[in-house]
Amino acid sequence: MTADTLPTRRYRAIWISDVHLGTRGCKAEYLLDFLRHTESDTLYLVGDIVDGWRLRKGWFWPQAHNDVVQKVLRKARKGTKVLFIPGNHDEFARDYADLKFGDIEVVREAVHQTADGRRLLVIHGDAFDGVVKYAKWLAHLGDTAYTLALWLNHWFNEARRRLDLPYWSLSAYLKHKVKNAVQYIDNYEHTMAEEARRLGVDGVVCGHIHHAEMRDLNGIVYCNDGDWVESCTALVEHADGRLEVLHWLAEAAVSLAAPSPPAKDKAKEIECEYSSSRTPGFLRSMVSFARLIP
Repeated sequence: MTADTLPTRRYRAIWISDVHLGTRGCKAEYLLDFLRHTESDTLYLVGDIVDGWRLRKGWFWPQAHNDVVQKVLRKARKGTKVLFIPGNHDEFARDYADLKFGDIEVVREAVHQTADGRRLLVIHGDAFDGVVKYAKWLAHLGDTAYTLALWLNHWFNEARRRLDLPYWSLSAYLKHKVKNAVQYIDNYEHTMAEEARRLGVDGVVCGHIHHAEMRDLNGIVYCNDGDWVESCTALVEHADGRLEVLHWLAEAAVSLAAPSPPAKDKAKEIECEYSSSRTPGFLRSMVSFARLIP
């Protein structure tokens, strides 16, 4: 099915996180494809939408990243309720909590009530990650290692594409197979569920660990909407309150197997500078602010 024939899907709510706009690992084209083919009453941006950590080290903002920002702002202008909950990579936006910019409301956390009456805490989740909370230098070191893994993953999949093999995530594979990583994910999930239990809600929706999941943990609904650098996943609520994790790589109108652009065009895209005139609203302010942080 092509981009022209893929039908628009309507949901009651959509949650996305860990987009990491401003990095080369961000799969902005796939997110843009997702946003073009979905509509919702409420759109939650659950943190790490813009990667301030990377932007401070070097400026990278191709047109596809502008397009994602514009699409979100357009949805907000047309009536979608958009709530932005900053994460650790865009923590600079936490200073703007409880304010509205470009029809986007910034909040530290939210409680969403589903159509079937369940109350879900919506939070990025970095506050419950001991590495981020107590050893931020180690988190930055891990971020560098993760970026390297994504770079290796890119060239690994370039080779697979030439062999007509489907996309395969090296970093996701390592995350599932390495014992410590599996234990870390399990600990994180139970910690988030316990926080939801403490607050007296029925479940939690979070991001942060780039691992899409939906499971019941002793009566608490744990949902992680994943990311847009590896898995390209989102959490959605249907009209009847049913929750589902969408894996957009399997449904996208664009394909990872598509030929790469010519080297000259790719270089031009990578060097594309940020244009304030084409990126209005709050997210423009965010990336501008991130660029000025020493």
